Amino acid sequence: MSRRPIEIDDLYRIRFVADPNISPDGRRLAWVVTDVDRKRDGYASNIWCVDLDGDRTSFRLTTGSGKDSSPRWSPDGTMLAFLSDRSGRNQVHVMYADGGESWQVTDGPNAASDIAWSPDSTSLAYVAKVEPTEKPVSDVRVITTMLYRMDGEGFFDGKNRQVHIVSVHDGEPRQVTDGDWHSVQPAFSADGRTLAVVSNRSEGRKENRLSDIWLIELATGRAERLTPEDGAYVTPAWSPAGEVVAYVGHPVTEKYGPVTLDDLYIHDVAADEPRGLLAAHDREPGNSAIADARYGLPNPTPVWAADGSAVYTMLSDAGSVHLYHCAVDGPATTLLDAAQDIQSFTVAADGTIAFAASTMSQPTEVFVRRPDGTVEQVTDVNRMLLDEVELGEVREVRFASDPGVEVHGWLLTPPGFNPAVRYPAIVEVHGGPHGMYGVGFFHELHVLAARGYVVLFTNPRGSTGYGQEFVAGSMGDWGGADYRDVMAGSDYLAGLDFVDPDRLGITGGSYGGYMTNWAVGQTDRFRAAVTQRSTANRISSYGTSDMNMTYNDWEFNGTPYDNVAFYLERSPLTYVKNITTPLLLIHSENDLRCPIGQAEELFTALRKLGKTAEFVRFPDESHGLSRAGKPAHRVERLERICGWFDRYL
Repeated sequence: MSRRPIEIDDLYRIRFVADPNISPDGRRLAWVVTDVDRKRDGYASNIWCVDLDGDRTSFRLTTGSGKDSSPRWSPDGTMLAFLSDRSGRNQVHVMYADGGESWQVTDGPNAASDIAWSPDSTSLAYVAKVEPTEKPVSDVRVITTMLYRMDGEGFFDGKNRQVHIVSVHDGEPRQVTDGDWHSVQPAFSADGRTLAVVSNRSEGRKENRLSDIWLIELATGRAERLTPEDGAYVTPAWSPAGEVVAYVGHPVTEKYGPVTLDDLYIHDVAADEPRGLLAAHDREPGNSAIADARYGLPNPTPVWAADGSAVYTMLSDAGSVHLYHCAVDGPATTLLDAAQDIQSFTVAADGTIAFAASTMSQPTEVFVRRPDGTVEQVTDVNRMLLDEVELGEVREVRFASDPGVEVHGWLLTPPGFNPAVRYPAIVEVHGGPHGMYGVGFFHELHVLAARGYVVLFTNPRGSTGYGQEFVAGSMGDWGGADYRDVMAGSDYLAGLDFVDPDRLGITGGSYGGYMTNWAVGQTDRFRAAVTQRSTANRISSYGTSDMNMTYNDWEFNGTPYDNVAFYLERSPLTYVKNITTPLLLIHSENDLRCPIGQAEELFTALRKLGKTAEFVRFPDESHGLSRAGKPAHRVERLERICGWFDRYL
């Protein structure tokens, strides 16, 4: 059977696999499959399961058109807890491992999240918002703090997220944290007497993005801060003996600020001694790769070995996400180091690891790594689609930029590639800038290649995955070193025998949109450009974004009030008269990260000057349109991008 190029509408057929959770004895494995519901223009998530000791036939544990997620086995392996919105909002449900109907154990007025089992398998901790004691008397918003809204959430409603505990069989939930702050990510100690939670209880908590690990004594409610209130510390996990807490985080150092690399810490509670396990590797734990074929965020929580001798963690490295075994009294070594994008994992008592991963040729599936090192694929839910389509070839590339600087990336060629043809080419710039393109499946990039474009996606300075100095390479220099790296990529493209140097395009979203705007104001190299959820005026974006004011002091050498000349110098809007490249502006109307006023300012200037520009606005969408927006909007976005490049390239 001949295969066809992948299409935009294939978004409706990709099945998004996530969050595998292996039972403590390693016998059973549960995970989430999310399908695109075309008729409802939404997503449906269900939990699937397999008996790893049986015939390996996967079966669906939950059904319906809603969203079931976060499967979590009880420590004794007899029950599975999960979240479901079948009652209208996410609540905690539990079912027996041997089958039968599930039952709902929470029914609050607000959605539940962050579920965690007690060690004795009788109770669950979870997070839910708590209604404020004082109800508003008016619909007028009175703002008194700098942080008062969040992209994807909207205006803060005065309800703090707090931790509750509920018996899985009977009884009312008991709220165990309170205060004028959020408490999230609960983790039980081995004896069940203490919860570790994440809170920002600093004096300036409504003006900063710090967080600490707090220990809550359940019998008395006494709270004690574990971490030093000097940075952002998250995802606590207790050792099996209950004496040490592992967590991920970093201090906000004077030199690197919020761009200081995370480390994986183990913290002896009694001795109050934290110790980093990954400093020698100069890479950050977790998954910082960017992709559009996932539903939900990667899970970065570290996992302890059953005997307490080591902690497992993901590690982002040069576009791949590996799995590391970090010995408590020894080195950190790789367990899974293939070129793949690992998004989450869990570990059974015998060391069997279940993980979700993708590559550029395969959307996310679930795999199992046995203690002897053998790896088996458990799911293959996208096989029918993959057997039908022909994907372009991905080549790893490296090229020089500034003296001593090498830029790493990938080149994606069209299906049926003919080296004798001179193809148009597109430079893709990722967001962040502190993220990374990687080796995970990326629908948008495959679609562009299928339309006949060579696609270059790289990690210029500012990207994660290449160490502290590289990730800080764009700090105080947006539009400088990073731009030179992007242009070095376009030079590399133009020098390839099979690329037409007169038909180059550029696109990117968020920071990638900023760089697209910047590039077309600095050079006429590109014949067409698409800027997405971008910024153009760094002065006005400082005070209108939901978070720019918390990190731009480092990224732009101070505030715009202290350094207005630099903000103007590095704002793409300053160079709008130079733009000759036809520019398509795509923006979501509910984007609070890069507010739509940024696109409005740039579009107005372009039209005032008689430039070729088009402005596409997506209603009821936030900054994450390309990854989690309404499916119909995601499809139209890709149609607009491809249509613009087809017209001008």
